[in-house]
Amino acid sequence: MGLTRSIFGFASNGCSTARILSSSSSSSTLFNRFTRLSPPAHRCLPTPCRSPSFFIRQINMQAQSIAARLSSSGILQTKGLIGGNWTDAHDGKTFEVSNPATGEVIANIPCMGGKETNDAITSAYDAFNSWKKLTAADRSKRLRKWYDLIMAHKEELGQLITLEQGKPLKEAIGEVSYGAGFIEFAAEEAKRVYGDIIPSPLPDRRLFVLKQPVGVVGAITPWNFPLAMITRKVGPALACGCTVVIKPSELTPLTALAAAQLSLEAGIPPGVVNVVMGNASGIGEALLNSPKVRKITFTGSTAVGKKLMAGSAETVKKVSLELGGNAPCIVFDDADLEVALKGTLATKFRNSGQTCVCANRILVQEGIYSKFADSFLKAVQDMKVGEGFGEGVVQGPLINEAAVQKVETLIQDAVSKGAKVVLGGKRHSLGMTFYEPTVITDVKNEMRISTEEVFGPVAPLLKFKTEEEAIHMANDTNAGLAAYIFTTNVQRSWRVSEALEYGIVGVNEGLVSTEVAPFGGVKQSGLGREGSKYGMDEYLEIKYVCLGNLS
Repeated sequence: MGLTRSIFGFASNGCSTARILSSSSSSSTLFNRFTRLSPPAHRCLPTPCRSPSFFIRQINMQAQSIAARLSSSGILQTKGLIGGNWTDAHDGKTFEVSNPATGEVIANIPCMGGKETNDAITSAYDAFNSWKKLTAADRSKRLRKWYDLIMAHKEELGQLITLEQGKPLKEAIGEVSYGAGFIEFAAEEAKRVYGDIIPSPLPDRRLFVLKQPVGVVGAITPWNFPLAMITRKVGPALACGCTVVIKPSELTPLTALAAAQLSLEAGIPPGVVNVVMGNASGIGEALLNSPKVRKITFTGSTAVGKKLMAGSAETVKKVSLELGGNAPCIVFDDADLEVALKGTLATKFRNSGQTCVCANRILVQEGIYSKFADSFLKAVQDMKVGEGFGEGVVQGPLINEAAVQKVETLIQDAVSKGAKVVLGGKRHSLGMTFYEPTVITDVKNEMRISTEEVFGPVAPLLKFKTEEEAIHMANDTNAGLAAYIFTTNVQRSWRVSEALEYGIVGVNEGLVSTEVAPFGGVKQSGLGREGSKYGMDEYLEIKYVCLGNLS
């Protein structure tokens, strides 16, 4: 089914009245859902002596094996979670979740809306009264158990991410470890939510500062990191004593449901974690309109973030937003070429370029430009594109057709204004939503590909002369999430890092995300921080207590 757009701008599948898998469905029925559409022969490495049907059978067998493991482990859930109960939509409607690499339908999921979301809010609100009263040590132990379970199921969760999101399996398993780290860190920080004592100006008074949980949290997460974007929000929320209603992307809800299942197994009480998905506008309106929801946390586009921020004003909710980026990657003449190449490739092509901190513009100083461009081109040529379970694959498909069309539009605009495609620049021969890793030269700062987030495997190269010019080009945007610089000059690294108008700066490093450091942007890239001790404060209210007449 084609994608539709809600008034909030969330991407959501149209809902159907088809039934989801019943609890009595057999494994063979589940297998049929994976093999309903025959995957193309190009998904496996071609061998002249074998027919295409051999490869189709091989992929079908692999999908069946994966489905069997996920089903037997209880990881694959196909219903929403409200108050600890796995729940269908009230009207029985469902939507399909498909593998972007093949178009195969993985499962039919309840298409929920405002009614189910209000039920989830009530469940979270009721659970909040007891969850917040648990000791920090108790919450910490349960979160630690959740972390242990996620890691114990690392392989299965990685396979599930690859099935519904498309990223290579190695990268998907890496996301599981990364995402689990936020739960582990939150479990540790739960015991370190400290208040304060203020020296009183009067002898008969004592002044205290308490930190208390904000309440029910509405967490709206994207498809590009279907586990990590949830744990980065839910971990600290639960550690602080909050309860949550999660709305995952309709493109990748299965990972969210799997994580929720493990939270129940970890002893996190029913109602503390709830998951609804389907009708994005109905879910969004319910979260915004309810006075019981005291915080909205969102990762996604700037346009949607603005709408959520405006909608939260009516009930004056606390808001944290991690929005779009337009990351510059600046390579100076004095950079170590090998370090610069490795870091730029990592930050540009991870997840097929579908991350908010991907290098959107690669600014290269004129003295090193030719050498860097030649080496970069050779490295990109060697990238293997394919279905995420393939051996040696480093780039999977884009998430859907709309993503491919956006990439095509931005490239066409750049070429029409003088840019040159020196590698790629077209759909991959594998079909579906695969796109060739692309390098573009002669890019100018005024082209759309320099001003808009590409979210695809396209590397635009821009040339600059001076440090001042590079800083000006980098800051000439409304976005301010992440930036990268490559230089061996220590003074320059400090100077440029401080001048860049970004919330995150990587110096001689392309992979900067970690649970122990604050993640977030400035300008129109968002509000607040996630991860680290600073991320905990997003889920806390400060209460001042004055004790008087003590003399």
